[in-house]
Amino acid sequence: MRLDKYLKVSRLIKRRTIANEACDAGRVLVNGKPARASYEVKCGDILELQLGTRMLKAEVTAVSEHANKDTASGLYRMIEKA
Repeated sequence: MRLDKYLKVSRLIKRRTIANEACDAGRVLVNGKPARASYEVKCGDILELQLGTRMLKAEVTAVSEHANKDTASGLYRMIEKA
């Protein structure tokens, strides 16, 4: 699954266009490297997001095309929040 779509489905970022813009601006790192929106997300990847002044770090635990509000948080495991 594409990175921008994964960020939207997992509800880490609210809209896919915002996820796409964050990737283009270099505010999304995958395994320590800046990633494009077209990056294919895999289980075990470490995502680092810089959203304004907040920094999120999460590990991908599952990849699913669809997730509702209750199951979205099961797609990742938070490592640290700042």
